Order: sequence, then structure tokens, then C-alpha cells
Amino acid sequence: MAKPQESEKPPEPASMNDVERVFARYDANGDGKISASELANGMRALGFEGSDEELKAMMAELDSDGDGFVDLNEFAAFHRGLGDLTGGERELRGFFAMFDLDKNGRISAEELHLVLTRLGEKCSVQDCAQMIRSVDLDGDGSVNFEEFKKMIGNGGGRKASDGSGSPLPSPSSK
Repeated sequence: MAKPQESEKPPEPASMNDVERVFARYDANGDGKISASELANGMRALGFEGSDEELKAMMAELDSDGDGFVDLNEFAAFHRGLGDLTGGERELRGFFAMFDLDKNGRISAEELHLVLTRLGEKCSVQDCAQMIRSVDLDGDGSVNFEEFKKMIGNGGGRKASDGSGSPLPSPSSK
């Protein structure tokens, strides 16, 4: 039986409301900008174990105006780039790696549950298994990078705890 052909259009980026919600969670003090320490805290909450140099490089990449902070426009520009598979593939792979805790190239329901729990999301492993099933195109019970790209582009098929459809993780609830 032949597999139906899928459209190869690039995924659509997250909505601005989703980006604003994620930005607000990184912006721990609510001053409208993300400092280097807020970025570091948010990334560590996601399980990022990179060096201070890697965090500095990440901040430099996000901080396009060089003022030492990431404002909403800079943050949104970065997230628009996640949907640009030519310019954002490296960043998207890094994002995927934060969920792929055992580094086997697939995100399991257990890995998703652990990361979402670290982020303050209230969900069960069964909820995570349902999220996985909603984007698991090959039926192997996990999400590979190609499925992850589609999930990021189309809203992920899940509702966040605040009712948005964002697949984007946020470091912690305020």
C-alpha cells in the first residue's frame, strides 16, 4: 500500500501569543527583557547542561541589538527562525536535544513527561503518550526529529496548561 504524499511546505512558526507567553516565563522579573541570568536559568530548567561560554554565545545570538538583554522582538525573531528550516535547523536540533534526554534520536513519552514536569506543567505520562501519538507519523511510539519539526510548525497537537496550543516549552510558570 503506497503511503499518501505529504505536502513539503515548511512548518508555520508559532503564533505571537505563544511566543509572548514563553517570553514572559523566561522574563522572571517581568521587566520586559531577558537578562543573561534569566536565559541561563530558563535553559537550565529545560535540562541544558552547556558551559557558560555556550550560554554567552546563545545570548549573543539572541541579543541582536547588543544591549545585553533580549527583548520581545528579538525573542520573536529567533522563534520565527525555528520555522525557517534553512536558517533555523541548528537551533531546532538543539531544541530537540533538550527533550531527547537519552540522545537516541527519539523523544519518548517518559522523556517528554520529565521535561514538562521540570517546566512546571501538570501532566501524566499517559498525557505525554497521547501528545506523542498526535504527531507520531511512523507509529513507533516516539517523536523523531522530522516529526518534531512538524510538531513545532503546526502547534504540536496539544494544549498547554494555559489553554494555548503552543508546542514551545517555557522554563517555569511564574
